[in-house]
Amino acid sequence: MRLMLLEPFKSLWHGEDPFVEVERLDGQVYRELEGRRTLRTEVDGQGYFVKIHRGIGWAEIAKNLLTAKAPVLGAGQEWRAIQRLHEVGVPTMTAVAYGERGANPASQHSFIITEELAPTVSLEDFTADWLEQPPAPSLKRALIAEVARMAGTMHRAGVNHRDFYICHFLLHTNKPVTASDFRLSLIDLHRAQVRATTPPRWRNKDLAGLYFSAIEIGLTRGDKLRFLREYFQRPLREILRDEATLLSWLEGKAERLYRRKQRYGDVL
Repeated sequence: MRLMLLEPFKSLWHGEDPFVEVERLDGQVYRELEGRRTLRTEVDGQGYFVKIHRGIGWAEIAKNLLTAKAPVLGAGQEWRAIQRLHEVGVPTMTAVAYGERGANPASQHSFIITEELAPTVSLEDFTADWLEQPPAPSLKRALIAEVARMAGTMHRAGVNHRDFYICHFLLHTNKPVTASDFRLSLIDLHRAQVRATTPPRWRNKDLAGLYFSAIEIGLTRGDKLRFLREYFQRPLREILRDEATLLSWLEGKAERLYRRKQRYGDVL
């Protein structure tokens, strides 16, 4: 069994079974799936997000593996990703409680509780009207550079997100957002994978998802080149020469995802 409790849950659950107490938390439920529940709760006026995993069963694990998908077995994936991102300086959530018990991956019971990031707006919502009302060029450049820095740092640290879209970047709005003063945080890490190094396949999937999710916000060629320079931390001439195959693939993959969205609706 693994267990980490910080305040207020350390005091709130003193002498109790945290795996029982976490199931008693109530609040606004955001997702209710077989084996997983996500809700927002409050303790002493502070908001927290709670994710409870109850095991997905061997049949679901087998289904994922047969379709070449890595199954999400519990809260441990998010816990490890959060810790690694904090270590390398990528702003993300703060976990205040984490528990995992049971050796059987099909029935393991686990949970993670993170502090609510508020007030914030997703980067998807913040950029929604950029085609009609372009932002100040300096702010656009600064946001692109920071997203690229976060993405590059994450991947170099051995973390791939697997849901890497601009909607999972939160822009903090507790003060006016300017090109020289803003803060982004990366969220929704429950599918993230942590390794010593990120395999190119998973890095590329993240980059394609990010590019696809930003395809309607009016990115110029200059914007894309700025992202590449910040992401790879190398001269553009080298990037365009050495990563030509990747860049061509990204353009094609993002376009295919976009056509699929136009045909079938939101694919995020």
